[in-house]
Amino acid sequence: MTEASTGDRLCPRDEADIVEAVRWAVAQARTLDVAGSRSKAGLGRPIQTDLTLELKGLTGVTLYEPEELVLSAKAGTPVAEIEATIAASSQMMAFEPMDYGPLFGRPAGLGTLGGVMACNLAGPRRPSAGAARDHALGLRAVSGRGEAFKAGGRVVKNVTGYDLPRGLAGSHGTLAAFTELTIKVLPRPETVETLLVLGLDAGAAAGAMSAATGSYYDVSGAAHLPAEVAARVPAVAGSGQSVTALRLEGVLPSILHRRGKLEEMLRASGTLAHLEAADSRAFWQAVRDVAPFALPEGGDAESAPAVWRVSVAPMAGPGIGAALTQASARCFYDWAGGLVWIEMPDGAPHTALVRGAVAAAGGGHATLVRAPRATRAAEEVFQPLDPVTAMLVKRMKDGFDPGRVLSPGRMYAGM
Repeated sequence: MTEASTGDRLCPRDEADIVEAVRWAVAQARTLDVAGSRSKAGLGRPIQTDLTLELKGLTGVTLYEPEELVLSAKAGTPVAEIEATIAASSQMMAFEPMDYGPLFGRPAGLGTLGGVMACNLAGPRRPSAGAARDHALGLRAVSGRGEAFKAGGRVVKNVTGYDLPRGLAGSHGTLAAFTELTIKVLPRPETVETLLVLGLDAGAAAGAMSAATGSYYDVSGAAHLPAEVAARVPAVAGSGQSVTALRLEGVLPSILHRRGKLEEMLRASGTLAHLEAADSRAFWQAVRDVAPFALPEGGDAESAPAVWRVSVAPMAGPGIGAALTQASARCFYDWAGGLVWIEMPDGAPHTALVRGAVAAAGGGHATLVRAPRATRAAEEVFQPLDPVTAMLVKRMKDGFDPGRVLSPGRMYAGM
């Protein structure tokens, strides 16, 4: 094998090294944990593999055409590097990929482009801009058979057969090891402000967020933080009340006009306030990265409170929070109430309670994001699959990785 190895880690230098590593693993009946910077190492079911295939050495932007809104980069390229590159052209990754590192006690800014796409991450702009998969144009990858392949292309209007870039997003390294990704980027808004409605309970906040996001005033983010959670976010900690936040982006005259219209709409709901640009950016980054539930750098995720991520219909979010009060859980709401972040008082996940609340709310997806390793081994970390979906997932695994070489069992046992 030509790639460098360090202890139980394989550190490929390029795609050819990955092909060789996977073919060796297939031939030797060995298993590989596909990893980047390991900023999300606590996410998913704990697995035991023979070696780690560490892709963080595959770095660098390989193509950037600002006028075409297209960027290609190696899978191990830090997201922070990509954001700095496109910011120089006043562009952005519109889906706002969250940084999971601090939630696990790791430094901020370590996440890679491959990790973002492998986990299909998206932040507060998800309802309007879509998830990571919606911005994937093309990829290069190596399957669990040891075969290099490419899909998609480097243009926004590209349709060729199956949409593998979208299909592989969210597979958590269980189907293929990404080597290069092409994404679309978008112009960055000139500035931002945030309208705050103070003192609402979760139900009233859901109604206000629904009215605002359904209006003509182009709200690009809507979140609700109960008072005890808002107290953990510096930009709004001084309010002493719950905070319902509505983000407005664009040119300042347009923002001021839209803010005024929203103030007229919501004045009877509660006390109004607003955040200007710097505090707005800090606030939405805190929401994006689940800062209220983050650990101090170096903190031990094994002894930290369990954290859930629950995706439901927006108006159903408050019902999830209400059901979890019996477990003394703390919650806050993103995506206008459709994304509920839940922190338990200790490491106990209360899985039956959470999944029961999701079912009672009409269904959704609940992921146990942070919990002790033993707990994640004993519980269904991802939303259990119905029989039809389980069959399709198994077929995909059989097609891409029949030998169960790549991160076996990270999402579901046996797959």
